Amino acid sequence: MELRDIEIFLTLAEELHFGRTAERLHVSVAAVSKAIKKQERAIGVELFARDSRNVRLTPVGEQLCGDLRELHQGLTQSLERARLAARGKTGTLRVSLFPVNHQGMRRYWEAFRSRHPQWELRLRVSAYADPFAQLRNGEVDVLVTWPPVDEPDLTVGPLLFAEPRVLAVAADNPLAKWSTASLEAVGDFRHVTADPVPGGWFDRYVPEITPGGRLIERTAVVNNIEDTLLHAAMGETVSLFPAHVALYYPRPGIVYLPVTDMGALPYGLVWLSEAENDMIRALARVARELGPLPGWDR
Repeated sequence: MELRDIEIFLTLAEELHFGRTAERLHVSVAAVSKAIKKQERAIGVELFARDSRNVRLTPVGEQLCGDLRELHQGLTQSLERARLAARGKTGTLRVSLFPVNHQGMRRYWEAFRSRHPQWELRLRVSAYADPFAQLRNGEVDVLVTWPPVDEPDLTVGPLLFAEPRVLAVAADNPLAKWSTASLEAVGDFRHVTADPVPGGWFDRYVPEITPGGRLIERTAVVNNIEDTLLHAAMGETVSLFPAHVALYYPRPGIVYLPVTDMGALPYGLVWLSEAENDMIRALARVARELGPLPGWDR
């Protein structure tokens, strides 16, 4: 198998959907189908059982998936090290962000790059579901998220910022005529949720109940901010956010209202304790020395 064929096979094994696999890899569905058929002809057996509604791995496919995943990880890491060496780099620090104000946090990234030119820094926006899995499976090195992080294998590092909350509502929502909103009012509407997520961690972002003791109904399952905003714009839900989302994601048909009865939401660095290395310690040191963003910590 060529490296690209391995990537297609492993992505399809994860997604179990030809369309989503094609979208992730930026290829056509036909290209995915062709690659899988070529692999099956070469091996002499079906790797995926598919019908009009489902795609699943066959027993041989499951065995191959287990064997190839470790091999693929080793190959990609070797190629990455070679690319970095060609540019005079000795390592890459991968940071996954729940907040979307990457420009607002630019001073941390610029300071890290300036002090440590031997290392590459890569940023990405995090998906909502299973937030800490990306640290445990080695996909990223550091996560920027809100506390509490009550996970014994994770280390919580320094605070980067904290800011007030806003509520995203459809322009025709009854709340939109007001200049502010309250957490109590959220109980009158449905809110999105994510799955799977640690309960205590998500409850800090969206409490289970209002201050008056009413249940906040969590309905639509989302995995990214665009889906969250779509549900809000369609009037299906309201959505709590940190205040910077109003600046970074203005949308026709959505009004952002300051929430008056919620404290500021803090964000800080989190990493897998056993994976801590010089790059992670260097970023944490930068964050501690620069301190939280000015004007965002009230």
